[in-house]
Amino acid sequence: MKLRADREHQQIADSQLLRDDSKFASGKIAFFQYLMVGIFLFLITGFWDLQVRNPEVYQERAMRNSIKSIPVLAPRGKILDRDGRVIVDNHSSFSLFLSRENLKMEHLKPIAEGLNLDYDSLVARVRRFQSRGAPTYQPIPIKEELTPAELSFVESHKDADTFPELEVIHVQHRLYPRSGFAAHVVGYVGEVSEAELDTPEFARFHQGDVIGKEGLEREYNDILTGTDGQRRVEVDSFGNERRVLSDDKEAIPGKPLQTTLDLDLQAVAELAMENRRGAVVALDPRTGEVLAMVSRPAFDPNLFAGRIRSKDWKELVDNPDHPLMNRAIQAQQAPGSTFKPIMALAALETGAIDDNFHVNCPGGATFYGRFFKCHAKHGGVDLHRGIVQSCDTFFYNVGNRMDIDDIAHYAEMVGYGHKTGVDLPHEAEGVVPSRRWKIRNFREKWYPGENISVSVGQGATTVTPIQMAAAIGGIAIGGMWFQPHLTKDTDTVHLMPARRGEVNLENIQKVISGMYGVVNEGGTGGRARIPGIDVCGKTGSAQLVSNDAIKAGFKLTDNMKDNAWFVGFAPRQAPEIVVAALFENGVHGQFAAPIVRDVLKAYFDKKARLSQAAPQIASLPPLFHPPAAPTTAVSAPVRDNP
Repeated sequence: MKLRADREHQQIADSQLLRDDSKFASGKIAFFQYLMVGIFLFLITGFWDLQVRNPEVYQERAMRNSIKSIPVLAPRGKILDRDGRVIVDNHSSFSLFLSRENLKMEHLKPIAEGLNLDYDSLVARVRRFQSRGAPTYQPIPIKEELTPAELSFVESHKDADTFPELEVIHVQHRLYPRSGFAAHVVGYVGEVSEAELDTPEFARFHQGDVIGKEGLEREYNDILTGTDGQRRVEVDSFGNERRVLSDDKEAIPGKPLQTTLDLDLQAVAELAMENRRGAVVALDPRTGEVLAMVSRPAFDPNLFAGRIRSKDWKELVDNPDHPLMNRAIQAQQAPGSTFKPIMALAALETGAIDDNFHVNCPGGATFYGRFFKCHAKHGGVDLHRGIVQSCDTFFYNVGNRMDIDDIAHYAEMVGYGHKTGVDLPHEAEGVVPSRRWKIRNFREKWYPGENISVSVGQGATTVTPIQMAAAIGGIAIGGMWFQPHLTKDTDTVHLMPARRGEVNLENIQKVISGMYGVVNEGGTGGRARIPGIDVCGKTGSAQLVSNDAIKAGFKLTDNMKDNAWFVGFAPRQAPEIVVAALFENGVHGQFAAPIVRDVLKAYFDKKARLSQAAPQIASLPPLFHPPAAPTTAVSAPVRDNP
């Protein structure tokens, strides 16, 4: 009985355990069923959101992860001389950019350390791009001209797990001549500044774009600047390019700019000014074309081709010789005796003197109780000898016989006191004193004694080298002044009609005769003489310190010595070229004469070589014809009577 009872009890226990196991199994099955239903509903919801509700959003995100836009920077147009020879070119290099789509600020510090960049400057640069609202596809340039070592660093760290924002782009950087050759004429490029972005001139550019900053690069920036393209590539999860998509946008290079410069003349002028301070300008007076333009000391524009280092910029700005100044169009200096041809023409035109006017020069003259010195004792002097020997006493007397406003009128007629309009930025005007000028600037009346200094190119009168070349060139061709310009394509520059002065050609010939004597009749400019070529010219020595100060014992330093000027043209009949040279602190104009002579000789030597190489050129019509375009006549003097 007991055995039977135990067996029944065991059966009951086994049955209970079986029921518990069945209940537990059914609970687990139910849990997994609910879990699978939940997962299925989650997937269905995600699929609905992805495919039906917001397909565009997720498609854009997917494309962003797999498609990368890379800018293709357009090269700038080349700058050529008048014969098509390259002055400014481009060279291939690699620049490093930060992709704004993948940019992480925490990566900037290790990137700066790896590339020897200043971290604070890099952060500031990134924030500046972000604040300007530049397009997100536009990358941020952080380093130009990558070295092989820097390229290796980038290639080994630009994967998706390290620095996915690093992007190396092949670019064309500006390549300028060495030793500052033509630096002030061609100018330089640089990254557009925030201040420039706020001006209408550069409104279409973005932060990081390269623009022309000075010279022809700036004046013709719109022509030289191309249109950037864009390359779209598919990348994998590591940022490696898989294939190039077919919807590329090709970059359009900038147009070349052909200038009026002659590289041969430019080279001679550069050599002539080596180790000197000053400027040289050579013009074709028949057209206004600038054949050569030199300013010394110069600078290396290649320093600006990327982003100039602060150290280099500081050295240029702090240099007391001001190498960034284009002296050819910005140096406003007293013209000294080079002003005498204008004085002579003004005196003849107004009737202040005639052919019979003579002066005795004992070494100076006294006017209004003050003695004005001449550089020599010339004895009896007429107009011709006064120009040839550059007699100050003669022109003191001429100035004393004239009204200051008549002098100012003829000075302005030849182009002094106004910008020439040359196609370069930041040209200076110079100063032509008059009654109105003195009242406007000093609230004082004009005193007759001030005419004496003005008559020899001193006092308040200042001119630039390009003004002097244009002024004398206009006199040389008979009283017609063409606007100086630097581009052969006159459609790209607004040229004013030539100005024709209402002057007596006989009076002009008298002035030219005197300038011929300066060079060929034992005058002050004999060092400009070239055998076989009728060179005309005029010397000028412009004081920077008054005679009274020198008499009082003022000690002159080297940068206070007189400036030396010389302006010359050739040939005497039908002039083809005029050259003005400023030799700062050169003391005597005769020391500036060889500079002009060398440029003139280079011009005629080249012309002779070309004539021998192509004899048929001699049968062509003359180079110069009176302009068909309308000219602007210069009216008779009008005096200001305050």
